[in-house]
Amino acid sequence: HYNCLFGEPKVIFFLLGELLSTYLVHLHAHTGTHIHLMIKEYIKIRSPGSVITKFYQHSLALAFAVNEINENVNILPNVTLGFHISDSYDSARMTYRTTLDLIFKSHTFLPNYKCGKQKTLLGIIGGLGSDTSFLMMDIIGLYKIPQVISLIYGSFAPDEIQTMGAPPFYRMVPNENLQYMGIIWLLQHFSWTWVGLFVVDDNSGEQFLRILEPLFSRHGICSAFIKRIPQDARMEEFINNFNDASPIDVSFQERKAGTIIVYGESLTILWLRTFICSQDSGNMQNTFFGKVWIMTMQMDFILTGAARGWGFQMFQGAISFTIHTKEVPGFREFLQIIKPNWTQGEGFLKDFWEQAFDCFFPDPGVPIMDDDSCTGEERLESLPAGLFEMHMSGHSYSIYIAVYALAHALHAMYSSRSKHRQMLLHSFLRGISFNNSAGETVSFNDKREMRGGFDIMNLVILPNNSFQKVKVGRVDPSQLKLTKSFFILISLPVFGQVLPLSVCNEQCHPGHQKKMKEGEKFCCYDCVPCLNGKISNQIDMDNCFKCPEDQYANKNKNGCIPKVITFLSYEEPLGLTLASTAVSFSLTTALVLGMFIKHRDTPIVKANNRDLSYTLLVSLLLCFLSSLLFLGHPGKVICLLQQAAFGIIFSVAVSCVLAKTTIVSLAFMATKPGSRMKKWVGRKVSCSIVICCSLVQIGICTVWLATFPPFPDLDMHSVNEEIIVQCNEGSAFMFYCVLGYMGLLAMISFIVAFLARKLPDTFNEAKFITFSMLAFCSVWLSFIPTYLSTRGKGMVAVEIFSILASTSGLLGCIFYPKCYIIVLRPELNSREKLIRRKY
Repeated sequence: HYNCLFGEPKVIFFLLGELLSTYLVHLHAHTGTHIHLMIKEYIKIRSPGSVITKFYQHSLALAFAVNEINENVNILPNVTLGFHISDSYDSARMTYRTTLDLIFKSHTFLPNYKCGKQKTLLGIIGGLGSDTSFLMMDIIGLYKIPQVISLIYGSFAPDEIQTMGAPPFYRMVPNENLQYMGIIWLLQHFSWTWVGLFVVDDNSGEQFLRILEPLFSRHGICSAFIKRIPQDARMEEFINNFNDASPIDVSFQERKAGTIIVYGESLTILWLRTFICSQDSGNMQNTFFGKVWIMTMQMDFILTGAARGWGFQMFQGAISFTIHTKEVPGFREFLQIIKPNWTQGEGFLKDFWEQAFDCFFPDPGVPIMDDDSCTGEERLESLPAGLFEMHMSGHSYSIYIAVYALAHALHAMYSSRSKHRQMLLHSFLRGISFNNSAGETVSFNDKREMRGGFDIMNLVILPNNSFQKVKVGRVDPSQLKLTKSFFILISLPVFGQVLPLSVCNEQCHPGHQKKMKEGEKFCCYDCVPCLNGKISNQIDMDNCFKCPEDQYANKNKNGCIPKVITFLSYEEPLGLTLASTAVSFSLTTALVLGMFIKHRDTPIVKANNRDLSYTLLVSLLLCFLSSLLFLGHPGKVICLLQQAAFGIIFSVAVSCVLAKTTIVSLAFMATKPGSRMKKWVGRKVSCSIVICCSLVQIGICTVWLATFPPFPDLDMHSVNEEIIVQCNEGSAFMFYCVLGYMGLLAMISFIVAFLARKLPDTFNEAKFITFSMLAFCSVWLSFIPTYLSTRGKGMVAVEIFSILASTSGLLGCIFYPKCYIIVLRPELNSREKLIRRKY
């Protein structure tokens, strides 16, 4: 029973004034029974109530603030503030009892009756946990005391904030949602995506998970494991289970979590220290050694009772979110004057002093049996940080600000001329804004929450088993700020000089992409190389991507290389060979033309239609030269001339061949007796055939150039590493119309020549024309599939080769026999030889 265990609540009256503020402190962690047990041969429990000595600073911060205000003539002149400080004993029953005691103050506990000397109750500050605060508010709301202001310096889960009953309460800490985003930003900053969770097993822990896990999913973070911390983890459980508790089991996959988030209260640290290190506290191979611990703002590193000799080595380099604090001038000096006989009526100081310094004050008249009695000259600054800290903690700073906020609101209310000043205190407090002695502006937002953010602290374990917290960053409503020293402090001896990793598997290096593992969380994945043509230039990329069109992927697929702009030029071997061939054939054609002109009056030149021969040789010469238009850097004019010139010149040449074939056939038909074909044998017919056939091609080319003209284009896809400058046909249909018309002329010429192949040899040119057309058609029929299957400069080379091959076929098959007779067999170049027939 609590009455047997605790008796009357301990209350300290530091100062009684005209206006009274009350502070509810959580100072005791009860053990339930008297325990006299030796732990590691030197730890001993001396009393049933184990004082959390570190929290005693909260009380001292309140006393310091009230003392400053009472000595300040600029705030509440002629008004003295007083206060009560009571312990909740971390118990709902004692919290209710203490709150009732504050409202109905008397020498005996008489709820619902106001006895004894009364003071005006101004406000209540407390408690450290949301459960204590709600219990306290239940009583105040039950008795309808609207003028009492509650200022909460502890934490609240976000959904609990919606409970805004009477009387109104003010939160001296910022909205806890900032802490959630701070955790997310911190994990993202260091790329920690595989995180373990230790969460207290109560409603606040469930709320913590409900908020944090969706944030994890949205920001690419996974929880490796979730371990529950017992809600009622009392000191006797730590002691009884220290030697027989087994370490927490985690799977191989869970061990990869290099970062662990802990959500709970201050005693949670002791629970972790007990159950994780129970088998071998010095074993550095323990699963949870060498981890990065992230502590939420509700927690603090405390030592109390049987655990006062424990160390925090396993938490070396831990990161904690704490309520913002700033060093208040004079507070450290105030702590240095605290002694056991500092004030009368102090209900906590003796217990604090005994447990903080592990000594005892002997009863008067009782002989001292050992040498561990308290002298009263011990110094607070000699205590390790787990027992007491000399700098003002975040909770103490919140209490300090709360007292000043009440004082400034009272001062503003007393300065007001309103007749109902007491009822206006809430409105004055909501709108209060002032600068405290630490130089910071204090004000509340619309939700009665203190403006500001949280500090990010890094834990540095000292050789004497104490520790130091170093501020490395801050979370505010707009952004997360991290100082550069964070990278240095995180690389302490436990971790070495390398930033700790907390990922499910090794990161995918550039050149690879993630591939999800079936049945596992999205943070666990395989790494597969990027497909050809794609790259990844960062670690852990979800998908590879293509390079820009003017770049291509390098061999390792982790970067892009600019493509080389290229075209079929005269300087490269292929271009030089084709150009040389074209020039050689052009000179040969010019030589043949010159030979025909020189021997224009010989029978063989006259017999083969001299004018058509001249026209054909000139067109063949231009065909050879037109191939040079396809070499070099394509320009707008060059692209317009390339295909048009090629199509028209070739059409003239094939038209001449067709005219020759037709004239030969008509000439032999005209020699027959009674034939009427004589009138069709002549210059006019041959000229008409050439002009008409050429005009059709000219018409096709004119329509092409007028509607979809060719233009310079960049081919970025044909060759992976090159950008090819080439002429785009503009209209593939028109291009193939030009080729198709030339093919039609060639087929007609071939058919006519084939039919005339049995004419007398001496006059018969049809055989040579047949072979020339056969070669011509073979080349261009082969050209189409080759052209379509080739890319880049190869397409240009194929077209040039086809022009040269087909043109040289015409030149060789038609004019080689005649040149042979003119040069080597001039005796055959006579009328008598030519008119002789072979049957």
